[in-house]
Amino acid sequence: MAITALTFDLDDTLWDNRPVLERAEAEHYQWLSEAIAAAQTSPQASFGDCYPLSAYQQHRADVARRHPLKRGDFTWIRERALFELVEAYGLPRLQARLWAAHAIAHFLDLRHDLTPYPDVVPLLDALRQRYRLAAITNGNADLKRLALAEHFPVMIAAGELHAPKPDPRAFLAALARLGATPSRALHVGDSWREDVLPAQRLGMQVAWVDAKDEGPRALPPGVHRLAHVRELPALLDRLTTQESARQGG
Repeated sequence: MAITALTFDLDDTLWDNRPVLERAEAEHYQWLSEAIAAAQTSPQASFGDCYPLSAYQQHRADVARRHPLKRGDFTWIRERALFELVEAYGLPRLQARLWAAHAIAHFLDLRHDLTPYPDVVPLLDALRQRYRLAAITNGNADLKRLALAEHFPVMIAAGELHAPKPDPRAFLAALARLGATPSRALHVGDSWREDVLPAQRLGMQVAWVDAKDEGPRALPPGVHRLAHVRELPALLDRLTTQESARQGG
């Protein structure tokens, strides 16, 4: 059947996410340590000296284990971990909550300071003329804070649904809002586990962005390997041609 809807992963599919997160991680934590130090009236070891970034990262993993229902809500997990560490540092509970909230706000500002791949905007401009588009992300990038939001009438923050990919519910929610069946939809993503397998099991076609060419040589039916998202239009044209040939036969 002809494809009428496209769903997109965001991080590492439409932009290079690693440098964005590395910068946001380091800078928001340094900001927090310096801000707490500037507010203190008596000298003591800084928050960052007592709890270096590696300690925060380890504690964040512990918070995720202790709160499995929040496993996909990365913003909540980050803020909870910061709050617990700031309180352990010795600040009163209310102050600890306020510092954690301010630090997360700073993190999210940095998190959204990103640049899509150069091909992405014209690609989406063209695709939305032919297909219904949705975004499905496990990350905490909020499309409403990005110019790309205009391309996606449907946006699914899977973590906030407490159903992060590969849970199929995020895909089903997107398809329901698009008014599309799995057999007439194609998902575009970079993760074998979180994008390819769940979408393929639902009966969707999948464009797998295997940028490092590290995946298996033999792909399941309906899964198509791309080196970059810019190759998506050629794939869609090929699938359209194949569908037309089947109908003509």
